[in-house]
Amino acid sequence: MTVSLAACSKTVATTSGGKITESAYYDSMKKTSSGKQILQQMILDKVLEKQYGSKVSAKQVNAQYNTYASQYGSSFSSVLSENSLTKSSFKQQLRSNLLLREAVKANTTITEKQLEKQWKSYQPKTTVAHILVAKKATAEKVIKLLQAGGNFTELAKKYSTDTATKNKGGKLSAFDNTDTSLVSAFKKAAFALKQGEYTTTPVKTSYGYHIIKSIKRPAKGKMSAHISELKKQIIDSDMNDSSLLQTVIGKVLKKGNVSIKDNDLKDILSSYLSTSSSSSSSSSN
Repeated sequence: MTVSLAACSKTVATTSGGKITESAYYDSMKKTSSGKQILQQMILDKVLEKQYGSKVSAKQVNAQYNTYASQYGSSFSSVLSENSLTKSSFKQQLRSNLLLREAVKANTTITEKQLEKQWKSYQPKTTVAHILVAKKATAEKVIKLLQAGGNFTELAKKYSTDTATKNKGGKLSAFDNTDTSLVSAFKKAAFALKQGEYTTTPVKTSYGYHIIKSIKRPAKGKMSAHISELKKQIIDSDMNDSSLLQTVIGKVLKKGNVSIKDNDLKDILSSYLSTSSSSSSSSSN
């Protein structure tokens, strides 16, 4: 006796117009771009876990999670919800990203030339405070008050329009050359200061005019003392290179011996695998 797949398929939902089965839902989902992306990610997670799972600990995942939780504070749960994420699914995303980073590291050879280039832009983590005002004249007034012996913390509380930092005397979180939350003009001015110094001319950005004071400014030192940090910065940069990631993912999938059993989805990984093949042939030529 022949039993149809639909008859064996679990019912996902029922309606007055009939039921929706798992097989019908699957057939519909696999035709959508989002459905295909979910399958691609599930496959990638499996092969990454097999190849690099031992290199990523729960402690690393939790550390990243706690950083985000601290950054967003009381609004963190809302942010997760708005992005259709739970605590568990967000941790899985973080783990997936850390696994991919390990794959990039394993498939990247960092040269001395790359290290030297990264060293030129390298700046150790520095801590500053700032006073942000809307007008240049106000900034110049604050600088004169500082030069007359005014207290930076008190002046920040009185004049700064940055509500997030003014009550902390304008103090910002430590940052280095890779920081993307601060505009380049601000970072350039901050890195030019010696510890304890403040800018004697207003620093203009799209936010207004800043007076910046260096609180902690470690010396850059010698390149040999920062090799591991330079390598980390290079890998971090590679993680934002979509072309490089495509190639690495292709290599990981090829090594993972993936076999697609559904004929309608047999080409779902072709863009990654073709990139891997062309990369291999060009490197062998």
